[in-house]
Order: sequence, then structure tokens, then C-alpha cells
Amino acid sequence: MAIKILSASQIKEVDAYTILHEPIASIDLMERAAAAFTEWFVSKFDVKHRTYIVCGTGNNGGDGMAVGRMLYDRGYEVFACVVGLGKGSEDFQINYEKLIRDITIPVVQDKNDLPAFKKTDVIIDAIFGSGLSRQPSGVHAFIINKMNVARAIRVSVDISSGLYCDSSSLNNISVKADYTVSFQLPKMAFLMPENDACVGEWHVVDIGLDREFIKRKVTHFHLLTEIFLRPFIFPRNKHAHKGDFGKGLLITGSYGKMGASVLASGAFMRSGAGLLTVLAPKCGYDILQTSVPEVMVLTSGKEIIENKLPSLEGYDAVGIGPGIGTHEKTVKAIKRILQLAGKPVVIDADGLNILAENRKLLDIVPARSILTPHPKEFERLTGTVQDGFSRIKKLKQFSKKLNCYVILKGAHTAIATPEGNIYFNPTGNPGMATGGSGDVLTGIITSLLAQHQSPFHAAILGVYLHGLAGDFAKEKMGEEGLIASDINRNIPEALAYLHRNV
Repeated sequence: MAIKILSASQIKEVDAYTILHEPIASIDLMERAAAAFTEWFVSKFDVKHRTYIVCGTGNNGGDGMAVGRMLYDRGYEVFACVVGLGKGSEDFQINYEKLIRDITIPVVQDKNDLPAFKKTDVIIDAIFGSGLSRQPSGVHAFIINKMNVARAIRVSVDISSGLYCDSSSLNNISVKADYTVSFQLPKMAFLMPENDACVGEWHVVDIGLDREFIKRKVTHFHLLTEIFLRPFIFPRNKHAHKGDFGKGLLITGSYGKMGASVLASGAFMRSGAGLLTVLAPKCGYDILQTSVPEVMVLTSGKEIIENKLPSLEGYDAVGIGPGIGTHEKTVKAIKRILQLAGKPVVIDADGLNILAENRKLLDIVPARSILTPHPKEFERLTGTVQDGFSRIKKLKQFSKKLNCYVILKGAHTAIATPEGNIYFNPTGNPGMATGGSGDVLTGIITSLLAQHQSPFHAAILGVYLHGLAGDFAKEKMGEEGLIASDINRNIPEALAYLHRNV
């Protein structure tokens, strides 16, 4: 199964259901959550690190107090403080009373009450949890700012204080966490680009919330997992031949942009399809025949693709866009291809730019096609947005309106389905932010579509495989020097890994 991403209110319902039906007292569930956080913490930081726990007076603060007690019992040098005045929640008070038996816990009323942190200190942020509904202000804002400028490592309990769980926090003062340890499930906030500095490296720990109840919760948001991909990975029959693995057509390239065609073609072949024909301008003929000898090449036009097109009969999948440019003759050719396709196609790069500049063409994009824009290409299609949550909302709307799968590329690439679901991808790394990486993705997805995967399966498996190949490339050569052809070279290894482990 994919991992569900629930809203703050749904998480609260899961907590309440677990407490009622396990049954378990809320203070004992808090103890379990604190123990899970502590196990993660001790695996990351040894007792040489002084640990400061900065708590609010709600249940997130109660988690922090329980963590402080557990770390103290394990030999850590622990300091804790409470931000703000007034009596806290019942479970906070219980854990506060337990920890104060071991250490002094001052009340912090302004930023000057915090110590001067050292670089090796760890600050555990337990001020606000996922139920936050208003901006931090007053003493809380002062303390968060002080924590953010501290020369120390910051770890947030469940979610960075100041972030909303499932809406934009752009105007909020939030803790800039180096690590966030989330309870049971990830939060939507973790996947938004503008929150990166406040989330850091995030991890999920199991606190034993009721799994069957989580399965029954309805959500449109999911995180891909290898288990979810299992039904889409097939072994090959030893008597199979190339015709069994599909025949594809890639429409790519123009003068000066034949590299995009080479990358997409190579990715197509390395992703397992049997036969590929590339339609390119004549200027790319020798380049393709030399660089990717496994493919067949047809030509149209001298330096750009023109309206001299082959029959689309017999092709199991068609990919359009990498490096084709936006010349009016090419636009006419793409219009004709969309009219004749009769089945889902993959559209990327200049194919998307052509759609953005000729919006009537959106009406003839075949149903269930796969579009793969990066954020700027997506904005050209749908308009600008202010934050990641607004972008995801537009992504859902655009996918449903077009009746297509739309892959919004990024650190956590989002795959939108016409049914209104969003699947976020966990594979990939910053080294893949390089020219040609998107062309590789186009080749992979078109190849999977040619191998008779459904558009949905081709989209999610293609995105996951693309990121995984990039991760294998990173392991071998690091991020900075990684180029798109390195992703291509690691597709076979990524496929082999999925066959072994899925």
C-alpha cells in the first residue's frame, strides 16, 4: 500500500480512536510516542551531545517532557524549559511533574532566558504540534527566532513549531529544523518546497496507532512505497521476444537540441521496451544512428520536425516533446499527432510549451495521457501560485479537467490522477536537477506505456524508477557531478533492484 497522508483533524481522529479501542490511556500513548522518538534520537546522537528541550504547554510539550525524562535516564545531559505561562494540558502536566523530579525546568518568558547554545548541542523543539491553527506570536515567536539563530542542531517533535500541517505557513515564524521526527505518518507540510528549511530531513516513527482505522480514512494524498509498486513489476518469460515488450514512437529533437532525443531514446530502451522508432529532423539522423544504434529513425523536416508524419498505426505508445522547439510548423505537426493518436500519449518539455502557447490544443489531448511539467512549465499551463499547497490544488483541478495524469516534477514529484488523487514520490535527489533529467523521465514512462502498463501504472512506476536510478547514480559519483546520462546508465540497476526487492 501507499502511505496515507492525513490532515491534522484526521490525525486527531486516529489518536482518539486508538485511545478508545485499543484501549490505551492518552498519557500511555504519549509515552509510546516519546519512546519511539527517543529510539530514533539515540540512534542519531550519542550522550556527548548536550540536549535542550524547549516545550510548549500542550500535548506536543508533553511529548517533549517525556522525551527529556527518557534521555536523562539514558545518561544524556538534559536541560528543559517551558515557553509561556499558565497550566498546560493534563498529559503535559503529568510528564512535567515526572521530569521536574530529576532536573530544574525554568519558565521562559523572553528570548533572553534561553542559554547560549553550542554547535554540538541539540535543541529538541516541542513547542507546538500538528494542531497549530494560528501564527506564533509574543514570547513564542521570540523563542523560535532565538532557536533559529542558535549554533546548534534542531530536531522537531512531530512537526516544526510554527508550521501548519495542511495549509500554507508562508507568513509564519517557524523553527528551522535540521530533522523532523513525525509520529506514524508524514505530514503534507513536509512535501512543500517552501517548508524545506523548517522541515529538514524528515523521518516517520511508528507509535502504534490503529492501522485498520487508518486504512478506513479517506484521503486524496499518498506517498509511494515499494510495496505499492509490487503489482506492476513482472518477471519475463524466457520464451519472450522483442515484440512482446512493446513498440514505441518518440517525437523529439531539433537543431541544437538532439541531446534531448538521445537521452529520451536511451532511457526508453534501458527501461525494457522491445522496439523504438524516433521521429526527428534530418539534422539529427546521424547523431541518433551513432549514439543510440538500438533505435530506428524516421525524419521530418531539415532542422525542425514538420508536418510530414509517419502513420501512428502499430505503435503501443507515443512520447512527444523533448527538444522539438515551438516553431509554427512543429506546432502543426504536434496538432496532427494529437488528432491521430487515438490513445494516451506522453507529453513533456516543448510539447508542453506548445500546449501553453496554443491552448486550444489542450482540448484534443487524448484522455488519460501523461503530462510531465516542471514547476515553470506547469505555471505556463495554469498560471502562477504563491505556495506549494495552492500549486497542489491547481494540479488536482488541472488533471481532472484535462482527464489526464499530470506529473509535477520536483523534490517530491507529485503524480495527479483524473480521479483527484495525488501520489508523492520519495526517490530522487538534488543531483537530478540538471539538464536532460526530464528527457530521461519521458523515455522511461513512454517505454513502460509501450510495455502495456496502464497510464497510471506507467506514471507512478516511471517516476519512482527515475528517482531510484538517480539515487544509484548519486551513490557512485555524488550529487554535484551527476548528469542526465548517469541516470540512464543506472536504470538497469534500479530495475534489477525492484525485481529483487518488490
